[in-house]
Order: sequence, then structure tokens, then C-alpha cells
Amino acid sequence: MPSKKLNLVKQDPWLEPSEQDINDRYDRYINRLSEIESGFESLKKFAEGYAYLGINYDPKRKGFVYREWAPEAYNLYLTGDFNDWKKHTHPLKKDEFGVWEIFLPEQEYKDTFRHGSKVKVLVNSRLGEQFRIPAYIKRAIQDEDTKNFTGQVWLPRKYNWQGDKFDVKQLGDLFIYESHVGMAQEKEGLGTYKEFMENVLPRVKKGGYNAIQMMAIQEHPYYGSFGYHVSNFFAPSSRFGTPEELKDLIKEAHKLGIAVILDIVHSHTVKNTVEGINQFDGSDGQYFHPGARGEHPQWDSKLFDYGKTEVLRFLLSNIKYWLDEFHFDGFRFDGVGSMMYYHHGNEPIDSREKYFRQGVEWDAITYLQLANKLIHTLRPDAVSIAEDVTGMPGLTAPLEDGGLGFDFRLGMGIPDFWIKQLKEKKDEDWNIWELWNTLNDRIPYVKTVAYAESHDQALVGDKTLAFWLMDKEMYWHMAKDDPDLVIERGMALHKMIRLFTIALGGDAYMTFMGNEFGHPEWIDFPREGNGWSYKYARRQWSLVDSPDLKYQYLAAFDRQMIKTIKDNNILSAMYGQQINMDDWNKTIVFERNNLIFVFNWHINHSVPDYELRVPNSGTYSIILNSDGASFGGHNRIDESLEYHTYQKENDPSFYLKIYNTNRTAIVLKRI
Repeated sequence: MPSKKLNLVKQDPWLEPSEQDINDRYDRYINRLSEIESGFESLKKFAEGYAYLGINYDPKRKGFVYREWAPEAYNLYLTGDFNDWKKHTHPLKKDEFGVWEIFLPEQEYKDTFRHGSKVKVLVNSRLGEQFRIPAYIKRAIQDEDTKNFTGQVWLPRKYNWQGDKFDVKQLGDLFIYESHVGMAQEKEGLGTYKEFMENVLPRVKKGGYNAIQMMAIQEHPYYGSFGYHVSNFFAPSSRFGTPEELKDLIKEAHKLGIAVILDIVHSHTVKNTVEGINQFDGSDGQYFHPGARGEHPQWDSKLFDYGKTEVLRFLLSNIKYWLDEFHFDGFRFDGVGSMMYYHHGNEPIDSREKYFRQGVEWDAITYLQLANKLIHTLRPDAVSIAEDVTGMPGLTAPLEDGGLGFDFRLGMGIPDFWIKQLKEKKDEDWNIWELWNTLNDRIPYVKTVAYAESHDQALVGDKTLAFWLMDKEMYWHMAKDDPDLVIERGMALHKMIRLFTIALGGDAYMTFMGNEFGHPEWIDFPREGNGWSYKYARRQWSLVDSPDLKYQYLAAFDRQMIKTIKDNNILSAMYGQQINMDDWNKTIVFERNNLIFVFNWHINHSVPDYELRVPNSGTYSIILNSDGASFGGHNRIDESLEYHTYQKENDPSFYLKIYNTNRTAIVLKRI
């Protein structure tokens, strides 16, 4: 047990009854770290598995070495186009740790086994003989006819990273553009790394976003899984281009001042045995828990055994690989809540004790702590974000304080709240206290990424906010010269919801590509049910580029919103301070970092000379007005006006009066 009380418990007295649980959690992490450091010199060395296992060139021995951890296998044979796919001519030898190895001298194999060669490993096990893709393969390519994947030897010339020095901390507050390379183009087909670099990065820069969060990078056999059923953890998806083209994309993003965050999937993996690592050595307990514990019932996938040293090495090496080899600037960890509990976050945690006593997967938590230790050791400026719905105490607390070490958590309750509002309530029934409380429902020291919607809300089975607001009317009434009440209401609320979210909801902000301008319809990847169509797996940039359509208004507002929040350091400021809650006029007024935000959610109450209190005397002007003509509003407010504070008799407070128009948000700043 730690000799003194951990800061996590000092900081939050509510956790004092669970102090022993938190101490035990910390001790498990420290003990595992010590074991790794004593056995492998350092955590960094331990995480260099990709340089030892898999296919690598050995300059000392002057040849190619392939190693594979497969303790329960009977025999392994390397095969490929280098030996005309002969099964048994190139056997591997097994050591006492269950690692198989074969060495191919360069002099003998330089003309046949080279960069770009196709390879597989034939595994002879209790399941018989199976052709498999090496677990640490750095590139896997798909056969056009069979759709099966094959490993590819990927040993190119060393990539030129010269000049690529990037520090995430120089960005200040994070404005994240969640992206999917494959669906990022307008064509009905697959987008590429090169097209994303050329066509999308400039849009991200123009929009004011300073980070992209990239989905579906790790290779996955089924495109429609959105990248969340990973098969080859070290292979950038070949659907979108080569690893070097991904590196070009990242290098260009850095030139533009944009950080690149990888949406990493270490919470589960595909069951596939043609691709992937399931039953690689013939057993069901090599990388995963055997039996039912190794199955994810909702995701139809396999669950890692995070207690195994070899599994920790595989996953931690994966982290180092993406940081070192590709210069990613951090990670968004998928399914953290699912990892931390055997119930995968599907059981209510309605008491403090349940966080630490109800089906906790302690090995997974220790892994997450080690992952964050590694990330911030390799790159102190790198960012780690947890996708977690459980609210695990200490998720974003520093490791030395007894936490898990993440920098941010996703504010997943916010988009769910907005969708629920639009689905279940009439506008006039919105409760302004519920709006306020939901957006402020977070612990001050738990840094949160706020977002109104992500890819989750856009997938088939749900709708984007724009589609919930405007639905089919978007098909017919988005021309600028076509007034329509449904569209006007939808655009007004679309702008207000986003501004309310970014102004109150957290310490960083995220949107999914295209949603900032109200991209219509849902996301539906090619599948049997839609005739393998790409029609809904793309982004229609022509909509926002057209000078005749109202999408331009939403995009213009989003740009100005980001600029306003960024220029005034709103995200890094303390919570918004409530000034007025006016239920009759559905108006919320608050201050955050010296800006005054006024939100009038009412369906028709517009109030001239609306009086509001402000913290400081002086002259104020409007710096953002969602009702402005350039944002597709009704232009009811004269933005050139200045507002002078005044006082009342026997009242030390300062007041000013504005025209408080309905379905409008304005931001005031003291001159």
C-alpha cells in the first residue's frame, strides 16, 4: 500500500471509502511496471516487439528474420511468392518461449524475398494446417477476386521525416475533426490517403480545427465495420494507399499546424482466422481469454487477455509503433468502458463501490495505465483520449496520483442528450435547467472532449442533428432563395446546439467531418443490404462549396464559432458562470472567460430592451450572432451597436439591454 494518501483521494473526499481499492489499483500498476522493467530493461524496450517479432531486416546477420510467437503450434512454415507458395520448404524453429524463427540470408534471397513480396505462414496445430498472416505484419493487401487478405513484406527505404517536428502543446486548446479517409471524398468509392491530404486537410485548416482524429487506419477485413473490427494491428489499411502515403498525410498535417490522433482499437479484435490473430496457434487462449470470457457478446469479437506478458507486449508495441514509425500525436482509445468491466459497461454503476467491486477487469485497467505511461514517456506532448461511458474514478488523473493517466475523456452523454431532445420533446418543452445541468455535468479536474455529435449519431439506425432537425426538407429547400420554416428552425437550432456545446461542455471540442455544415442523410457503408453501394459512404463537399445553398451559412458559422472560442481561450477557462435563467423566455445567460453568452431557445419570444446583468462595467459589442445574415439568420440584430452598462439605485450590479431575439445565440465582449 502507498505510504501516503494518493492525490486522487485527497482531491475527492467522495472516494475516501474506496481508498484501499484505489491503492490496490495503483499497486497492481506499479508491480506490473516493475516486472516489465526488470525483465526487459525498460517499458520502452518492452514495447519494441515489432522490431523483433514479425518480418525484419537484420543488418548484422545480413538477412531477413521472421519470428512468430505461437506456443501451442506444432509447426510453422513461411511461404509466399518467394518460394512459389510451396508449403513446407521453409520451416521455422521454436525456442523455449514459444517463439518460432527463420532466417533468410540476403545474398540468397535478395531477388525473391524483397520489399513487396507476398507472404503467409502455414501453421500446423490441433486445428490442422492453416495459412495465416503474420501477427506483426506491417502491410496486408486484399485480393480483388477472393477478397481475402495476404501479408506483404514491407521494408522500404527509410522514410524522410526531416523537418517534421511537432508539439501538440503548441496548439493550446484542441479542436478535433473526426475523420474517415475512405469516405472523405465525394466520389462513390474509396478515398485515399493522398486525396485526404490534398482535398480535406485544407478544409480542416480553413475551418479552424487543429487536430484530426483518424478512424479505420488499422487494417480491418470488413469495410462496413467502420474500422472497429481490426485484424492486422500494425498494418495501415491498404484500401487507402501505402504506409508511406499515410506518412505523407501526417507530415503535411503537421506543416499545417494540425495534430493527428489515431483512433486505436485495443478493446477487441475480429474472430476471423483467415485474417487476424484468433486461434493463431490452434488454441483459443493465445491472445485471448479462453471460452466465454474471451467473447464479446455485443460486438461478436474476441477479448484480449491483458494479464499475459505477450499480449501486453503486442499491444504496447503497437502503441510505440504508431508513435515512432508514423509520428501520430496521440490516441483515442476505443471501448475503454467495455475493457474495464466484464459486463462491458452494460450494467448500471449506481454506487461508488460498484466502480471497484462489480465485475472489474483489473488486468485491462493495468494495461491502460501502462499504455498511458508509455505514451507520455515517448511523447510528453502526446494526447490520449478515453471513450468511456462508465465514469471510472481517476480516468484522467495522473498515474502518480492513482489514476489511469488519460488526458481527456469523451463527453459521450452530450450527443445522446441532444438526440433525445430532438426525438422526444417539442421545442417549447425544452427545460433550460436540464440544458444547463447536462452541459455542466462533469468534474472540474476530469478534462472532457465536448461534442454535439460524432460518427455514432450519423450511422444507419440514427440520424445526424441536421437530419433530425430538417429531415427530407433538406432535399428540397436548401437553396438560399427558398424560404422554408422547417429549414429556418433547423438551421437556427443546429447553430445554437453547437455553440452551447462548445461554450459549456468541456476542455476540448470535436465534430465529425461534414457535420459542421449540416451534411444530410446518414452513413451507410457498402453491404449486401444496400447492394454494396458507396452512395452513403462519402462526403458531398459540393453542397457546402455551392454559393447557392444554405450549407455555406452553417459552415461560415462553424468557422466563426471556432475562431471566437479559440481567440478567447474559452475551452481552457473555468466553468461557465450562470448569470440568468429565464424560463418564461427560455433564455440562458452565462459568462465564461469574460465573454457573455446569451441563448434564447424560445420558439417565438423576441424581447426588445432585454435587461441582463454583467460582471463588469464598460462598453460591450457583439462578436458572434447566430441570427446574422452571413449565417443564414434573419438579421434582426444590428451588430454595429455598442452596449453601455448602467447601474440602478442602491444596486452595485452592472446591467445592459439588448434585443433578445428568439432561437438566437449571441456572444458579447467588453471593449
